[in-house]
Amino acid sequence: MGTVAAGEGFPVAILNRNQPAFYCVPAKAYEALMNKLEDMELNAIADARSSQAVIKVKLDEL
Repeated sequence: MGTVAAGEGFPVAILNRNQPAFYCVPAKAYEALMNKLEDMELNAIADARSSQAVIKVKLDEL
């Protein structure tokens, strides 16, 4: 935990024989990363659907 705390809120790479074994990412940074990833996935879906025909509906008809 001392190594993680020394990162002062930034991601920290934990090395094993000079190779990255795993990364410690603070919860806030991880959450921001997941939100960004979700936004990118939703944008890709929207882009894929952008060529589909538009169907207009009225809420009263649903």
